[in-house]
Amino acid sequence: MLLKKLLIFALAGFFAQMIDGSLGMGFGATSSSILLAAGAAPAIVSATIHFSEIATTAASGVSHYKFKNVDKRMAIKLAIPGAIAAFIGSAVLSNIHSELIKPFISLFLLTMGLFIIYQFVFKKQHKQQLKEGKFSKWQIIPQGIVAGFLDTIGGGGWGPVNTPLLLSRNKVEPRYVIGTVSASEFFITLSASLGFIIFLGWEQISLGLVVALAIGGAIAAPFAAWIVKVMPVYILAVCVGGIIIFTNISTFLGSFVDNATVVISVKIAVAILWFILLLYTLYQNKQLPFVITKKQTNN
Repeated sequence: MLLKKLLIFALAGFFAQMIDGSLGMGFGATSSSILLAAGAAPAIVSATIHFSEIATTAASGVSHYKFKNVDKRMAIKLAIPGAIAAFIGSAVLSNIHSELIKPFISLFLLTMGLFIIYQFVFKKQHKQQLKEGKFSKWQIIPQGIVAGFLDTIGGGGWGPVNTPLLLSRNKVEPRYVIGTVSASEFFITLSASLGFIIFLGWEQISLGLVVALAIGGAIAAPFAAWIVKVMPVYILAVCVGGIIIFTNISTFLGSFVDNATVVISVKIAVAILWFILLLYTLYQNKQLPFVITKKQTNN
């Protein structure tokens, strides 16, 4: 039984790191989706993910700081409220019955899946001139609170929530946004982990599961780098977003719908829409064999 659980967590870490290493986000959302679908309790899932991320977020933060990609003021404005909210989130998650919180976590992860598809498939990237001015504390602090709380409750979300919001305001260079969000994430991860130790207790946290998740992620890292090289990011985004949506739709519907036929019908509909979206994405990027460009036609 223990060996089976270790294997599940290792596989979750492997697939989550494959996705995160390829898209730059999604470790928490993917690993949470897989582990919740496997029947793990939400608090145990989030605690394990955050403990396994302490070393990786520290290394990422130091690297970005060395390359001068971190805006110190913005990092402080994000990290302090985010860490406080993450600590509160760990208290809430540790004291709520897993069956009560599961559908809400699944709903949050569903939105993360939809966001990944939107961010990499539908959102048009335009190079714009930076606007004058800096972020005020009234813009950053509430954002840090929301992102920190959601990150702990859902097992991930600090990057997906903060990065697009900061980039959309177009006040800071993208490298500073990515570096600052990555550096501040260490404090959110550390705060959430301390919260789980206090409110959940050491006896509920299995270091074996933490190590299994981390090892799975470490093994996946070189494969992720290879996937980035050979597979277009938009195809990967559709696949990843679809997997997150598909795995969480069962948990979400299962909490409210007792009719198995309805659940299966919805899952089939989601799978069909997912396949259509994949075809649409291939068509838009001229990757289908029957798509002929105007240039080819003229020749």
